[in-house]
Amino acid sequence: MAPSAIYASEQPPLLLADGAALEVISDAVDKVNKLKGLSSPITAYDSESKFDVAKDKASFRQYETACERVRDFYSEQHARQTVEHNLRMRAHFFDPKRKREEMTIWQAMERLNTLIDDSDPDTDLSQIQHLLQSAEAIRRDGKPRWMQVTGLVHDLGKLMLFFKGCSTGQWDVVGDTFPVGCKWDEKCVFVEAFGQNPDREHPIYGTKNGIYTPGKGIDQFMMSWGHDEFLYLVLKDQSVLPREALAMIRYHSFYPWHHEGAYKEFMADGDEVLLRAVQAFNPYDLYSKTDEEPDVEKMKPYYMELIDEFFPQKVLKW
Repeated sequence: MAPSAIYASEQPPLLLADGAALEVISDAVDKVNKLKGLSSPITAYDSESKFDVAKDKASFRQYETACERVRDFYSEQHARQTVEHNLRMRAHFFDPKRKREEMTIWQAMERLNTLIDDSDPDTDLSQIQHLLQSAEAIRRDGKPRWMQVTGLVHDLGKLMLFFKGCSTGQWDVVGDTFPVGCKWDEKCVFVEAFGQNPDREHPIYGTKNGIYTPGKGIDQFMMSWGHDEFLYLVLKDQSVLPREALAMIRYHSFYPWHHEGAYKEFMADGDEVLLRAVQAFNPYDLYSKTDEEPDVEKMKPYYMELIDEFFPQKVLKW
């Protein structure tokens, strides 16, 4: 049973992050992310990726030499991702009084475009173009249509920055994710930074299993709040995406699990499929960004067809 929340009398002030600042942090985090090359004509969703065979992956996820910006980001994230914060954010998300904006998937992509700034040091491409690059890489490798559309939408959770009360800053939008409510595994990046988290001294949250039961399944976790979890909550009841796709969205930043092998004692029968799905997706998230600009208008009809197939209600509540 999830713990009861004791909320502070006042919620933290909403910090409005501009697009350039968000993308600097997000791209800096992505730059130090690495996946072992995974495995491709139709091809099963979990067959080996081919688009990235020429990529030098050894230079990713080198946290020992990570820039100060990344270290500062994780210091704040690890200190502030508490059970109380996560319960508060979920209570706000599900609050029946919360006015949820309504948009189609394509409208959401266009809205997210405003988070990209010309000062982005790594690419001149817009957010729509980045999403199309991910989807196109999956399409070129012959992966199923549901996985292509997953690549198209996977970053739309960053829209939470626009919605009052859904985010308090960049630290609870991007970055690696992990369960709250139990001791943080040593495989978590910058694990020492959790020393500033008040849950460390909690008699339950600070123990190895915390509020969870080994063998009961990965979906029992309350994952740290961020754009992955936000989008999962938006889409799980408003799409016909398969379980594997929802896992790709929810857990693609859960590196301690899918890359480092941590938290596996909590998995239940059937979770191996979810793990394989997340591992299959990550190359397309991390390595698809290039300077080749997709032709948005040319590609739009194909992807609008995919959107209509997997989001039949058209307009989603965010």
